[in-house]
Amino acid sequence: MDGSSSRGRGKSGEGRHGNFSHTDMIRCALLRCVVGVVLSLGPVFGADSEQRKAPEVNGLKGIRVERDLRYVEGGDPAQSLDVYLPETPSADALPLIVHIHGGGWRGGSKSPCPFSGMVHGGYVVASVEYRFSQKALFPAQIQDCQAAIRWLRGNAKRFGINPAKVGVIGASAGGHLSALVGTSGGRKIFEAIGGFVEESDRVQAVCDIFGPSDFSTVVKQAELDRNVRNIFKFNTPSDPYSSLVGGSLEDAGLTSKVSPVRHVSERTPPFLILHGTHDALVPIAQSEQLADVLKAQGVPVWFQRFPGAGHGGPVFSRPAVTALVQRFFSKFLKDTASEIRTVAEEEVTVDPVVK
Repeated sequence: MDGSSSRGRGKSGEGRHGNFSHTDMIRCALLRCVVGVVLSLGPVFGADSEQRKAPEVNGLKGIRVERDLRYVEGGDPAQSLDVYLPETPSADALPLIVHIHGGGWRGGSKSPCPFSGMVHGGYVVASVEYRFSQKALFPAQIQDCQAAIRWLRGNAKRFGINPAKVGVIGASAGGHLSALVGTSGGRKIFEAIGGFVEESDRVQAVCDIFGPSDFSTVVKQAELDRNVRNIFKFNTPSDPYSSLVGGSLEDAGLTSKVSPVRHVSERTPPFLILHGTHDALVPIAQSEQLADVLKAQGVPVWFQRFPGAGHGGPVFSRPAVTALVQRFFSKFLKDTASEIRTVAEEEVTVDPVVK
């Protein structure tokens, strides 16, 4: 195990809806998430406008959705989110899972939300849209995500949310923003925008799926990783990293604040990190570095490696992996006695794609 937590086996928190268990729903969500990331990459790690406006695809019953809610009054159209709720309201306030989509910080969409089915596991789910780097340079993206979290807390009674139990999940660029939400939340590192400034933007659990963690080391790590075959050149217009910060990745002033590893403290919430060893877009060393920094600060962290896996793929939705994600959120958002152990690597090993 790559982290620390209290031991003990407790209830799994599984429920069933029709022929689908909560585990089935998380498995489908992970598959849609990682496949969606791959599909949204496009030729330059982004997505086109048609993908951005993709319709919601959700065959699950019992869920209602409130769409395109503006979390910054009078703000940019991209500053909106969707909230997924049980059709039958819960008698108790429910923990919240916030999904942040990927797409190189310049593509992708909040809809369809790959984790909307987790509503049946006893959560409220929100999927956040944010301004892309073509429109606004960093820190606009993290300011948007934090504004969305504060807005959701400010509307906790409206949606039946327990504001003390908020988790965040995302893949790729969404993994980066999820990690940054986790490491910078509640510390006022970035200027607050929007309303509800009295609310906290701190979260209680983070699931980071192959997100970048340190923009100052990614170039060297990519050079040293024999498994990495980049589809873009760093510090050029095709590079989503330098395009996000608006300059060279050699500029420490630009790379410091954007990098989650630079904000880790003893107050950082628990992390679950998933990453493939043959990721050609985000070197696995990025997640290894983040996990090491978290451990050094005493933060509970579980790091799941996927030998042979690239930037997404069906292996990320194998039953053992979805059970891991389920136990992680259940422990920290529902206070169950779930024992969290990473999956044996032989269970999540795939043949690498050689090009």
